[in-house]
Amino acid sequence: MTRIPLLVARTEFRRTIRSVSDERTKLLMMALLALFMGGSIMLAGGYLLPTLGSEVAAGVTPDEATLATEFVTGGVALGWVFLTFMAAIRTFSAAADPDKPAFLLTSTKLRNVVVGVVAAEIAMFAVWVLPPAIVLAGAFAYGAGTAVPLAVAPLVVGLVLVTAVPVGFVLGTWVRHLVTVYEPIARYRYVIFAGFWLAYFGAIGTGHFNLLTSGLFTTLQDSPLGWLGHLVLAGVPNVAASTLPLVGAFVGAAVLTTAAFAAGVVSARVHWFADPARFDESESSQTDRSNRLGTALSYGLSRPIQTVTLTAIRRTKRAPIRLVYVAYPLLGSIFFLQEIVQTGTVPSYVAVALSLYVVWGAGALFTLNPLGDLGRALPAVVASPLTGRQAIAGLVIAGSVVAAPIALVASLALGLASPLSVEQTAALVAATTVGAVVTPALATGVGTAAPRFGSVSISSNREAIMPSKTAFIVYSIGIIFPAIAALVLYTDSPDLLADLFAAVAAWLPGPETAPSAREITIAAWTVLVVGLIAPVVSYLYAVERFDWYTRD
Repeated sequence: MTRIPLLVARTEFRRTIRSVSDERTKLLMMALLALFMGGSIMLAGGYLLPTLGSEVAAGVTPDEATLATEFVTGGVALGWVFLTFMAAIRTFSAAADPDKPAFLLTSTKLRNVVVGVVAAEIAMFAVWVLPPAIVLAGAFAYGAGTAVPLAVAPLVVGLVLVTAVPVGFVLGTWVRHLVTVYEPIARYRYVIFAGFWLAYFGAIGTGHFNLLTSGLFTTLQDSPLGWLGHLVLAGVPNVAASTLPLVGAFVGAAVLTTAAFAAGVVSARVHWFADPARFDESESSQTDRSNRLGTALSYGLSRPIQTVTLTAIRRTKRAPIRLVYVAYPLLGSIFFLQEIVQTGTVPSYVAVALSLYVVWGAGALFTLNPLGDLGRALPAVVASPLTGRQAIAGLVIAGSVVAAPIALVASLALGLASPLSVEQTAALVAATTVGAVVTPALATGVGTAAPRFGSVSISSNREAIMPSKTAFIVYSIGIIFPAIAALVLYTDSPDLLADLFAAVAAWLPGPETAPSAREITIAAWTVLVVGLIAPVVSYLYAVERFDWYTRD
């Protein structure tokens, strides 16, 4: 690699590292991901691989050697496909949209930029993949009594990365080109995104992802993608690696890398110098929709409140990426999909949990950061004749107008699809719909007490203003605790909980102290009453804070 591509790679790598290290929350999440996923794999591998290495070094049967060959070649091929997929996602979200492209693309040749960007991506993946590979190879080498696996592992990882990442760059660039430049697809890109992630997590939750993975594992064993597995076998005692696939792995890697880089240059030239799609959506249709909503809101609402409501909805519609945080809790629902598919019904607890999520989302849509969402317009809005009551009421109405119909339909569908009785379904629908109307008021006070004015990085070069972590936590507690209290009282569970606490206390050291059923009932009623009063208090606080707000 010449000096200029190396400089581009080093700059892009540093920029990516800084974008992650500057955000403590993202850094903490990545550390936890590495701990729970990578740490568990290395722990299991560090425990099992030394024993496996010693057994292989002692001798293997022909059937065992065949099984080891199939396992290693299929595993390496599957790992290549996975890394290509992840590289395509990284390219789509970051690498194909570099920072300051006008400066970068005019300061050097396009080939230097592509080589540098792809090299930076290879370095990023190597940071995650190479250390676990060395640790696992070292554990196997320790048991086998030979250092060859430890020397082979970095070579295999390097060959996989220099082939998979450039191919992923080409795929990700063209996908990004289609959804940002090709107008028929770009027009519906958000629908496509939602469909893709819904299909992806749906495949995981329903078990189809495992079927696809096992199918690829078997199919790719004898394909060129599995040839690198024979390089792994070259470091395994008593398991012979085929010479032809071994040579083919190096030749194929050189050919594929060269072709992928050449295709990457062509793809980048097409995408980076193309004009983004421009939608000639008829302004009249948008105006008509806004006028219809404004007409509906005009009955009983003053003009300032209507304006705030319509502005909040329009702003979010034009930049829906601001609401990406609202979808985060849905990631936990994939664990319920398999059970729903297998049983053909929605479990009662899932219906209640998803309805509670709808209630939570109603307040998170527009009202969890009333001051911060104004951005640069905050000084002008605060100094305007708009009162706090008008501003906060407009946001609350915006959240209620959007969320209440969704809450009604979603809770009704979940109730009918679950084993809940008609009375229980009616109670679920009523509670969810009322909750979707009330929670925006609760969120206003929490958001004004803990605002966030600065933007946060959503991807490598996409930023948006989001509510603060404190607002998230306090608001979530304000919904979850009263919901649990209501559930305890509705199901008449204080006696059961008292027995459960008594049983737990009996096993704990120290005095056996456990709340009685009466104490649990009083606590549940207290939490429920406080939860019902909190939206009113929160709304009044937000109004007063808006009226008296001064920015230093």
